[in-house]
Amino acid sequence: MTAIRFENVTKQYANAARPAVDSVSCDVDEGSFVVLLGPSGCGKTTLLKMVNRLYEPTSGTIYLGQQDIREMDATTLRRQIGYVIQQIGLFPHMTVAQNVGIVPDLLNWEPERIRQRVDELLALVDLPPDEYRDRYPSQMSGGQRQRVGVARALAGDPDVILMDEPFGAIDAITRTGLQDELIKLQRKLKKTILFVTHDVEEALRLADKIIILKDGRIVQYDTPFNILSHPANQFVYDLVGADDIIRQLGLVRVDLAMKPLPADFVQNGRPTIARDDNLRRALSMLLNSNAPALTVTENDRPVGLLTLSNIQAYQ
Repeated sequence: MTAIRFENVTKQYANAARPAVDSVSCDVDEGSFVVLLGPSGCGKTTLLKMVNRLYEPTSGTIYLGQQDIREMDATTLRRQIGYVIQQIGLFPHMTVAQNVGIVPDLLNWEPERIRQRVDELLALVDLPPDEYRDRYPSQMSGGQRQRVGVARALAGDPDVILMDEPFGAIDAITRTGLQDELIKLQRKLKKTILFVTHDVEEALRLADKIIILKDGRIVQYDTPFNILSHPANQFVYDLVGADDIIRQLGLVRVDLAMKPLPADFVQNGRPTIARDDNLRRALSMLLNSNAPALTVTENDRPVGLLTLSNIQAYQ
């Protein structure tokens, strides 16, 4: 089912030589993690901000589910969509609990329900409620504040979350940790996430699919696996570094290359690898074990198979 649909969406700023977004049409599937990737000025943030009507398109239509977003009250629309930005945007005079509870409060939830939701979300983003509930943003690290920002975006239980370079201002080590946490959250919650980044490695680690933009147009929309194996043109090839196969193997999740379990599946002592591990480690395990395939697991339960030919498919 489609969560977000763009139909011939264009954004033309006054006095600009070309549109910031130029006739974009694509669907974002419900529950998928889609990354908007491209160089500065390619239109990715403009496209994202048109979804919650921070920017209005010059022409074309955006649907949330089956509804044209122009037919929705803008404030009501925004309360239905989680939004996380690089600057986080926490209110400094409010506690963590007050920041996270803003949208539920606007939705007129009962105070006890808000308190329970805040505690649930803080635990979910690995911020123990008893320790962090009453802190102020100034008493937290950048990574902790960004976790609060994610919790706040989830507070109203939106189906769609927009993330505009949310980890761009975070140091590399913390950023990797936050990416890992986001992957785990998405596995659990299955929200529809539209995520802007200019960082290729981040896109490859996080995305189910990547929309690559250049000069306001989509040049390729596919899985990381397929983009690396079949870049649409030289621009995409150069952008993702498709010639550096071994490096890229370390950035692609196993589950993006695995095949479903056959009906007659039997484990038979086959080596196992987690679905959110990477293909570089999978390749090493296959070569060292001489096994014909790895069993891919989630929470120690078999969910797929990975062979050398699956990995070779995009080389």
